[in-house]
Amino acid sequence: MLLLLLFLLLLLLPPLVMLWWWHSQDARLSWLVRLQHRVAWRVLCWAAAWQQKRLEQSTLHAGQSQQQALRWCLQGAQGPCCPLRGSTDISTFRNHLPLTKASQVQEEEGRGQVLPPTSNQYCGEASLQATLLGLVALNKAYPEVLAPGGTARVTPSSPWPYPLPWPWHALGQVGPTRAKDPGALLLEALRSPGLRALEAGTAVELLDVFVGLEANGEELAEAIATGNPGAPLPGRAAELREALEQGPRGLALRLWPKLQVVVTLDAGGQAEAVTALGALWCQGLAFFSPAYAASGGQQDSRVVRCRLGDVVQVVGTYNQCPVVRFIRRLGQTLSVRGEDTGEDVFSEALGRAVGQWPGAKLLDHGCVESSILDSSEGSAPHYEVFVALKGLRNLSEENRDKLDHCLQEASAHYKSLRFRGSVGPAQVHLVGQGAFRALRAALAACPSSPFPPEMPRVLRHRELAQILQRRVVS
Repeated sequence: MLLLLLFLLLLLLPPLVMLWWWHSQDARLSWLVRLQHRVAWRVLCWAAAWQQKRLEQSTLHAGQSQQQALRWCLQGAQGPCCPLRGSTDISTFRNHLPLTKASQVQEEEGRGQVLPPTSNQYCGEASLQATLLGLVALNKAYPEVLAPGGTARVTPSSPWPYPLPWPWHALGQVGPTRAKDPGALLLEALRSPGLRALEAGTAVELLDVFVGLEANGEELAEAIATGNPGAPLPGRAAELREALEQGPRGLALRLWPKLQVVVTLDAGGQAEAVTALGALWCQGLAFFSPAYAASGGQQDSRVVRCRLGDVVQVVGTYNQCPVVRFIRRLGQTLSVRGEDTGEDVFSEALGRAVGQWPGAKLLDHGCVESSILDSSEGSAPHYEVFVALKGLRNLSEENRDKLDHCLQEASAHYKSLRFRGSVGPAQVHLVGQGAFRALRAALAACPSSPFPPEMPRVLRHRELAQILQRRVVS
């Protein structure tokens, strides 16, 4: 009997040693992760404090800071495209490179001329400053978000203006941060039920993620259940299926019960996506943006002055610098008879009209003047409007007419032109799923596409408008 016990002990000894070794390895790795996180966070806090001090100094003397920044740009100018190479005289700079007006840009776009391309990535101290101070602000508002394994990015682009490759895993990033496949990023996030924050490049991109999640939910659940990739997680797959069965409202919190905040980059054309996400998939969650990004700016290879095109309202001051709120973009106007209907006026009218369509939630929209699509033959020129909706599959004529009534209420000039018959009623078209994603893909493929990608509400090129026209379902 003793020999039998000794024999059994000898048989069990190797598995017990391996089990103890793996346990000690897990504990050691866990300790290393905590140490790495602590060190990374200390370094970032120190760097953020330094950047906060520089921010205070620059905003206390805003005029001097702007002059100094301009001199740096002029001294660093290179290439044959810059007529001011080596000059540091500001008046000469202004004379040679006058500020472009939005009306000039609109004329150039109408003639098919493209704008000078902007930098395809943020760079410089300003973007680093925004990232560091944004991380500190996020951690202050939501202390558990940046814990290890607390954050996942679900789009290839990042909301943080400056890439910080080393500490990203240590500061809570889940999944392959360098992955370019949105499906792989979403799948990795779905495998982690304890997430406290979701990251996406912009709100529009996050909207695409949730719409795709609903459309491909069963495939994602099957991949999680079978372990493709990673270990099989049938229980988590069942949770995903159950969450999807309950509809879009509050889906994010059903999938990730500890979720607190959504991090996206604030840029033009994002308001409708933020509203739709907040009303449906991300209901109950806060939205955080580390920076506001505007199209236009300095090109890497020259010094140029180009319009930003954003109309902002000053809502306060920080030392000598204004605090602004985005209102609209100058170039985004509709004008078939000189009425100049601005982006803000049109969006407000469309929002009121959609509010009168039972069960409908506006996800995205785009407009085009009828002359661009040659759709005004035999009728007065008018607006062609393409909308993506949730909760409504067909548009009745009564629903379509409500937009024109709302536009007349919003603009006296438009109402006068409609009364005289100089402008025809706006034509509203419902597009299918993926129409605006295809439009953004075409925009991103253009060499002159800005970074971050801007979502235009008024399309001036027939090829872009036809992308939506081909996907009309009602």
